[in-house]
Amino acid sequence: MSKQPIGIFDSGVGGTSIWKEIRNVLPNENSIYLADSINAPYGPKGTRKIIELSIKNTEFLLEKNCKIIVVACNTATTNAISILREKYNVPFIGIEPAIKPAALNTKTKAIGILATKGTLSSALFHNTSSLYSNGITIIEQIGEGIVQLIENGSLDSLEMELLLKSYLKPMLKANIDYLVLGCTHYPYLIPKLIKLLPKHVKIIDSGLAVAKQTKSVLEQLDLLNTEVLKPKNEFYINLKNTEVMQSLLGKPFNVDYLEF
Repeated sequence: MSKQPIGIFDSGVGGTSIWKEIRNVLPNENSIYLADSINAPYGPKGTRKIIELSIKNTEFLLEKNCKIIVVACNTATTNAISILREKYNVPFIGIEPAIKPAALNTKTKAIGILATKGTLSSALFHNTSSLYSNGITIIEQIGEGIVQLIENGSLDSLEMELLLKSYLKPMLKANIDYLVLGCTHYPYLIPKLIKLLPKHVKIIDSGLAVAKQTKSVLEQLDLLNTEVLKPKNEFYINLKNTEVMQSLLGKPFNVDYLEF
């Protein structure tokens, strides 16, 4: 089983930020990435629909013989991963906003969280938030419109810049010194956020932690691929326009359209 691929799915192209971290930490591993872009974003959808889509994505990856599945979507993790773990006999790695390091290290006692509606309204997020929010002001902001702009290839648009400025305004007013990114699309915003934020504000995303956890679980289950061969990386998207995902991945990776 060690040669079987790591399966990764997201509501769209954003989870490629997680795939890049996994590739850096686990360079020998084969991988299959599934972008459910036709249904992006998951955030505004109800829990039942998010679970339904997550099950569909999981079954696609299991048909491809994936040995572990990374739910590279904050909304899918917070709303569906417990159901997936009950239903399937395969290890799952989830992702949620990195509130803990921000809350433990803040000096101003104020942190900002930029995330989707589905993540911020989930029970898992609220449970995590309540554990570390004592004596700390947490400014939650739904990043409405951000995922759509990234999926549409408008990452560098004026519309995106104006949107980010409006979302950051209440955070800066509250004097945050940490900004937690709660969506796997959002790491692609980091160059823009650095320009818009004061230099003392640190940006945290969960990508590296997810990659390290994936490696740890594979080690525990003796599923690491120890053969030093050129890994096979497959990318699938259910939109005929594959250009946005291709631009995020860069060469030499190819993106295939797949109707599912």
